[in-house]
Amino acid sequence: MAEADPLWGAPHIHGELLKLGIEISERTVSNLMPRRTRRPPSQNWMTFIRDLMDSTAAVDFFAVVTATFSILYVFVVLSHDRRRMLHLNVTTNPTAEWTGIPVVQAFPWDTAPRYVLHDRNSIYGDVSRKRLKGTGVREVLISPRSPWQNPFVQRLVGSLRRERLDHMIILSEDHLRRIPREYTNHYHHDRTHYSLEKDTPFCRLVDPKPSDDARIVALPRLGGFDHPYEWRDAA
Repeated sequence: MAEADPLWGAPHIHGELLKLGIEISERTVSNLMPRRTRRPPSQNWMTFIRDLMDSTAAVDFFAVVTATFSILYVFVVLSHDRRRMLHLNVTTNPTAEWTGIPVVQAFPWDTAPRYVLHDRNSIYGDVSRKRLKGTGVREVLISPRSPWQNPFVQRLVGSLRRERLDHMIILSEDHLRRIPREYTNHYHHDRTHYSLEKDTPFCRLVDPKPSDDARIVALPRLGGFDHPYEWRDAA
């Protein structure tokens, strides 16, 4: 798995093994993986996020450069409770009026969270603020130049870049629109998450070994950049 998926860390590989019914400790897996260190975030802020995990969501923009050097902007809405991507959209001109539409579309009917986290970009203007207020959602603005205060959506953006966008050339806006849709399906149903105890946002079931002769096979996803694994009987 490490050879087929060099971008995976020990938690990701460990989660995939658990879904194959292979009981092994993450420590054993991590013996062959590089270790990274990072500065821990503010305990008070992280406590706030964890305490309200079931009633918070986060939004963010990130930029993608195309083959013709034009800049496209991807808008992401992430629910914190099961790390589900509620909305992805692409635009060439992210205005405050445009942003107000997907912000509300991400929370249909009575699914709106209690809080939505985002940075202090002026693009989240009066239009989106009024629409959120109309659905009963309260905005929580992170501190200036403190992306770590919105960690889960930042982690999602990093995963999308490392696992897909960094390995291809974006040709057009239509091309970019297809990629997040493909990645969303993989992210929700195949990719195990450390924060979900090595499960997927839509609860991937453990694949039991069907027979003693069965073998583990890789299922290419995202053009072969990623692979979930499952048991198959020997032919």
